[in-house]
Amino acid sequence: MGRQEFRAASSLAAVFSVRLLGLFMIYPVFAAYAEQLSGSTPYLVGEALGIYGLSQGLLQIPFGLLSDKFGRKPMIVVGLIIFAIGSAVAALSTSIGGVIVGRVLQGAGAVGSVILALVADLITEENRTKAMAMVGITIGGSFMVALVTGPILATFIGVQGIFWLMMGLALAGIAITEFVVPSPRQIRVHRDAEAVPALIGSVLWNGELLRLDVGIFALHAMLTASFLVVPALLRGTLDIATHNDWMIYLPVLLVSVAVMVPAIIVAEKYRRMKGVFVCAVAALVVSQVMLYFGAHNLYALLAALILFFSGFNVMEASLPSLITKVAPPDAKGTAMGLYSSLQFFGIFVGGIVGGWANQTGGTAGVFALTAVLALLWLLAAATMAQPSYLTTRLLPIGDGQAAEPESLAARLRQVPGVAVAVVIADEKLAYLKVDSKTFDAAMAASLAGAS
Repeated sequence: MGRQEFRAASSLAAVFSVRLLGLFMIYPVFAAYAEQLSGSTPYLVGEALGIYGLSQGLLQIPFGLLSDKFGRKPMIVVGLIIFAIGSAVAALSTSIGGVIVGRVLQGAGAVGSVILALVADLITEENRTKAMAMVGITIGGSFMVALVTGPILATFIGVQGIFWLMMGLALAGIAITEFVVPSPRQIRVHRDAEAVPALIGSVLWNGELLRLDVGIFALHAMLTASFLVVPALLRGTLDIATHNDWMIYLPVLLVSVAVMVPAIIVAEKYRRMKGVFVCAVAALVVSQVMLYFGAHNLYALLAALILFFSGFNVMEASLPSLITKVAPPDAKGTAMGLYSSLQFFGIFVGGIVGGWANQTGGTAGVFALTAVLALLWLLAAATMAQPSYLTTRLLPIGDGQAAEPESLAARLRQVPGVAVAVVIADEKLAYLKVDSKTFDAAMAASLAGAS
């Protein structure tokens, strides 16, 4: 990347990060805090933890579409203001109902899709994959950092303090957006980075994409439900003081990353994606069964957490890659938008159903629920098709070639390594699915005729 593109990608990754850090910090400390609020019940604690996923999932695609009309940066600022207001409402609330309202507002600041669209506006087609990877790494890093630092910060400033910190981080995100993120020369619809309403139906009817959407839904439902009871288990089984559970999360996460890296290398480099995928889901099943039968046993609890987070991290890294492999090249942004929405709906359902399971069946009820979810996902994963190992490439096309898009697409399909070619004349772009090992980029560029 050039200097300007790197600045754009890194600053937008920072905006993503400051927002996600606060959201993730709440996970390990929220249940114990919420139990002390007036009107609290186990069900309402689950609702409060997960409900931000409902507003986030519902509004993410509309926010992206509105940014096409009103501008990316203004919509990011609006979203972060809503998020900051929600954080303040949650911090000031002494009842579970007030915190639920605050969490709904936090989720309503659904700027994720707008940030990705702005990345596409500011980064050329050749470097866009690198920029998206920077944002993806930021998301994963934010989760792991927040899981460890959340309990530490709660010791000093309390959970209310974390909500105030979330407000401060949102304001920092606004400052980065206004003063560091470059302004795009023009706003365009990028089919590889944002949802196109006309393509939503075809994406929803794609069985393989739907299978992956169900996977991310189940994964985050399990995560959210688990955090309703796991912190209390750590305190009871390991005799750890409140907010000292970071001492467990840190080594568990380090081990899970050590498992994830070679697993992803095997999946991508040696093209064993389905095998690694199914094994990771199986690890999630085993972890939930272990938690159901042995949650109060020290060794079973630690082993189950390592298995869970190992499978979780492999899934978080491989599911987006599988979406891009399976999605039609001109519908990648739409597929990723729906995938992201299902992730947030999973958070919502995990909180709601997990809270209900905790209220009616206690810890065992929660892990019975998550074990069933994981088992159903395993059955779906076992029947998935082998992925194609194709990647999406964007190819600018010249004015002369744009006049005959179907003819150009047919010729591009004859290029070695090209499996799918779709030419969008209005955008002067060809969307390709290619085998990187055999793709003749020079021949494709020559046919496209872009200067």
